[in-house]
Amino acid sequence: MYSKLNLLIVGRVCFGAVILSEAKYVVEVKRVERALKIPQEVLDEIKGAVGSKMISSMRREIVSCPIRSEDIPFLICFSCSNFIRRVSGKVYCRGLPLS
Repeated sequence: MYSKLNLLIVGRVCFGAVILSEAKYVVEVKRVERALKIPQEVLDEIKGAVGSKMISSMRREIVSCPIRSEDIPFLICFSCSNFIRRVSGKVYCRGLPLS
């Protein structure tokens, strides 16, 4: 069984890598002009991990969620249990049903 985070050791340097085979969907992040409304509990959860300037820029980003079949703010996607990672403007999603 694979864990979420595997460690690759090259010489004496250790790199963390997420297994991409878990990703069922790869979704592109889009920018909008106006900041979107985010529920307060999501903001409270994220504030410890992300700075306030980064949060304010992420409020202007949306993702076409394959699970909910609608456009949602990226910060809601970031706090979802299906979120794996975001690289180069793309979100890797597990695609499991939400409980």
